[in-house]
Amino acid sequence: MSDDIFAAISANDKPTVAALLDREPGLAHARNQAGVSALMQAVYENRPEIVDLLRGAAGDLDIHEAAALGDVARLQIVLAQDATQASSRSNDGFTPLHLACFFRQLEAAQDLLAAGADPNAVSASRIAIIHSAAASREAALVRLVLAAGANPDVQQQGGYTALQSAAAHNHVEMARALLAAGADRSIANDEGLTAWDMAMKNGAKQAAELLAM
Repeated sequence: MSDDIFAAISANDKPTVAALLDREPGLAHARNQAGVSALMQAVYENRPEIVDLLRGAAGDLDIHEAAALGDVARLQIVLAQDATQASSRSNDGFTPLHLACFFRQLEAAQDLLAAGADPNAVSASRIAIIHSAAASREAALVRLVLAAGANPDVQQQGGYTALQSAAAHNHVEMARALLAAGADRSIANDEGLTAWDMAMKNGAKQAAELLAM
């Protein structure tokens, strides 16, 4: 039945998820072959109504779920019990700080950093904290992890940097924060494209102008 709940999540089939939980509430804690919980799978697939259903049935969240959902109260309880949880890895290789940054949970990210989370942690898939922050499109999160010591120039798969991401999406405020932290605008990705090249390729005029200065 655990396979059924993941199939229903992927299909965005809220009635089926509700029926499955009615029959077996423990399915809220089910995990797929990658070790990802049903709740986190719904978060990853951006199924907010299903997230609410699963969250109601799940009881206490683990630290990764709490970070992704911005449940600061639960996060603080877990960290008070064991601060080393701030550096723990989910079954798919992410730290709580990765998840808080990616899902735009600024307060959760602040609490995790205060508890000793590593701002330079890198997942097995080569995603660093700065990449998760840049993917959030929130300049405040980028500034937060940079202030904590995140390396602005670390490259993920494909050789992409956070500055290249900001440039490609014309996020000028984020690009300014990265440049102020010393980001190297000359770094090229595996295709040989710099941040300026990516801005030009995507018609990101303001970012291109900033990077050309």
